Amino acid sequence: MSIFEDRVDAGRQLGRRLAELRGQDIVVLGLPRGGVPVAFEVAAALDAPLDVIVVRKLGLPYQPELAMGAIGEGGAKVLDEEVLAHARVSGEELQAVEERERGVLENRVVLFRKGRTRHDLTGRIAVIVDDGIATGSTARVACRVARKQGAARVILAVPVAPAETLADLTEPDEVVCLATPRQFTAVGYHYRDFSPTDDDEVLRLLDLAAKRVEAAPPPFWTSTATRADNAADVDEEVEIPSRGVRLQAQLHLPVPASAVVLFAHGSGSSRHSPRNRYVAGVLQQAGLGTLLLDLLTPAEERHRANVFDIELLARRLSSATDWLSTRSDTVSCALGYFGASTGAGAALWAASEPSARRSRRRRRSGCSAAIVSLAVLVSTGSDMSIPPRDHSAGRCVACLIWSKQQV
Repeated sequence: MSIFEDRVDAGRQLGRRLAELRGQDIVVLGLPRGGVPVAFEVAAALDAPLDVIVVRKLGLPYQPELAMGAIGEGGAKVLDEEVLAHARVSGEELQAVEERERGVLENRVVLFRKGRTRHDLTGRIAVIVDDGIATGSTARVACRVARKQGAARVILAVPVAPAETLADLTEPDEVVCLATPRQFTAVGYHYRDFSPTDDDEVLRLLDLAAKRVEAAPPPFWTSTATRADNAADVDEEVEIPSRGVRLQAQLHLPVPASAVVLFAHGSGSSRHSPRNRYVAGVLQQAGLGTLLLDLLTPAEERHRANVFDIELLARRLSSATDWLSTRSDTVSCALGYFGASTGAGAALWAASEPSARRSRRRRRSGCSAAIVSLAVLVSTGSDMSIPPRDHSAGRCVACLIWSKQQV
């Protein structure tokens, strides 16, 4: 029985479960290959850096998919004595498998570390993420590697695993698992789409995560002295009421604030979207406020039809517009909508709503020319990544808002 649509869906759900870790000094570590797409979403949700811990399963000589142990960086090794005894694996057979897998592991380390420095785990929280656990061998090794690299606390986080395997784990300080099916057969059985993840995808996600971290504002766990320089800015998690539900959002305001861009996330994306956070970071550097909000609650996101309910999304965006007009630090600000995919439709709808026009009338005379404007970026490609040094998108949005103010 499938529980998750794919690894992205599993990662987003896992990220919500781990939300209490946001703001702490953590590093998210994905297990290549399949664990990295899950870890990428978790890192985005927690606004944390992403790295990998390279491990290799030691499969039985005549049944490679069944693990008899695992090896990891730094010489770490775990053996499943019960499997070894039951399968009657000889010492020579075990050594041959280990030597072969050790060579593959070392090549993977070179591939995934090329051009990037391993994140220092000393004194930090290591959140180890995989797409699921079967025997637990690779998870055990990964936890040992993280501990050896200096992690002060090790959390193992997976979407699905058998309860009996989790009960036997002693290596992590904490285990977070979304589902423990009574009838567990294989990890992939619980995904609707369990397509293989290749090395190129792992590298792409690591690069994209690195760009997100570079563009992000200073993390919450930086020192008080470092954060004091930006003490005047507002950067907080907020809740926005909308017809009986409360929407989660992140508000950033420079002081003084003259304009705020509301992000209308589309196609099931959340306020933790790496791309939207990147664009928001560029706008913030230009002196603009940003409001990244989840237009759907976690419960609503589970019903795919809500993602395409443009009227509902627009209504939520209008609620956020009204909410900004109730704050003393944003009531006089010009407003802009940034929309993509279904979010673009919601932004167009919301911009034509009476609440948007009332919002304009409520602006104080100091910004009497400010009006709501909309920026929609259209890409013909199937997967548009924003280059790290291409700020044209951010400038486009910023210029549109300011030129509207001058009308």
